[in-house]
Amino acid sequence: MSEKYDQKILIVDDDTDILLAAKLFLKQHFQAVHTEKQPDNIPALMSNENYDLILLDMNFSRGATAGQEGFHWLNKILEIDPAAVVILITGYGDIELAVQGIKEGATNFLLKPWDNKKLLATITTSLQLRQSKVELEDLKSKQRVLLTDQDSPFGQIIGNSRAMEKVMEDVKKVARTDANVLILGENGTGKEVVARAIHRNSPRKNEVFIGVDLGAITETLFESELFGYKKGAFTDAKEDRAGRFEAASKGTIFLDEIGNLSMGLQAKLLSVIQNKTVVRLGTNKEVPIDVRLVCATNMPLYQMVKENKFRQDLLYRINTVEIHIPPLRERKEDIPQLAEHFLESYAQKYNMPSKRIHPSALKRLEIHHWPGNIRELQHAVERAVIMSDSNILMANDFFLNQKEEAESQETIVDSTNLEETEKILIRKVIDKHGGNISKAAKELGLTRASLYRRIEKYGL
Repeated sequence: MSEKYDQKILIVDDDTDILLAAKLFLKQHFQAVHTEKQPDNIPALMSNENYDLILLDMNFSRGATAGQEGFHWLNKILEIDPAAVVILITGYGDIELAVQGIKEGATNFLLKPWDNKKLLATITTSLQLRQSKVELEDLKSKQRVLLTDQDSPFGQIIGNSRAMEKVMEDVKKVARTDANVLILGENGTGKEVVARAIHRNSPRKNEVFIGVDLGAITETLFESELFGYKKGAFTDAKEDRAGRFEAASKGTIFLDEIGNLSMGLQAKLLSVIQNKTVVRLGTNKEVPIDVRLVCATNMPLYQMVKENKFRQDLLYRINTVEIHIPPLRERKEDIPQLAEHFLESYAQKYNMPSKRIHPSALKRLEIHHWPGNIRELQHAVERAVIMSDSNILMANDFFLNQKEEAESQETIVDSTNLEETEKILIRKVIDKHGGNISKAAKELGLTRASLYRRIEKYGL
């Protein structure tokens, strides 16, 4: 005898002979088969057991043929478990009723008297459908968890500066629409965080968010990764595979580093955006897609259009709304809040006691140039949390990248502007003394009050 399926079946019918015959046959194939004559007992049975499939008669009262009892109990079953798989049992003359039952939520129907092979085939097919539904719901559930995990603790838009208030206002306005969005900003400013915020506050928030780093995809893999391929389309194509656009259908696709695309790839992307279809490699069939498009870049697209390095028609397609994210050096008033946020998050992540940043260290963070923007600040705080043995982080606990800043300063020093030179000198001396204003003022030959005035003047 073949191995039994590990599923539970419930058969509800007022005909004792049918219940007995069905149970004797199905017990050969399934681990558990329960029978019930009284449909009134269905709620109690379902509260005690999770049935994988229910066989339900459509008529229970003597002489009843209208099927109304079957519809009543079908609706009751689906009310208790919306994912329930129900096969209706009906006579030959009630096929139209059975079809109506499928429209109301039944999975399939069986005609009396049935052939056992037909019975088994109908049940196994319906169970496979249930498994697919369960896997789909599980996937959606995991996706929601994944989105929540990705959005927290480092996925929030943080900052009270006027610049960031403007960004959040723009996000709120554009999120409720389906408009294409172009996010502009330097590396490390949080462009993906803003993209996720748009998705999270949109009507598509319960669907997928697919991020694609176009700068990391080679030209040869562009079409297969974004548009998918058919088995045999190329040497390693061993199975059909959907591309990122298909995977993101009904949700949001985020194309980061879009300024890195060659002109040829820009043309292919433009075609997909215009036609709202993709064609998998190895086929000629167009697959419709329904996605919210959010793009981002740190490159000067308008200048690239003038230099014929970026298609103007593509730019107009992707920038229905533009959101500009300021670099961290232009929103230094947000640094304390960001630093505290990362501090708390990493202390929790690494199961460490709560730590705090000494005011002098915080001042040091505020005057740093932050060429790597928020990403650099985040990594600096993470390293400090890991490496410091103290619960109070001092300026020397933050291993800031002085080389990049020094190179930036040297570039500016080439200028003959006296104020720029003074600004650079003050910053270098303050850095040298780890943010200690008294020592920096002494070396510069200034009073503390004079140095503070210059710090305020230059936005240091």
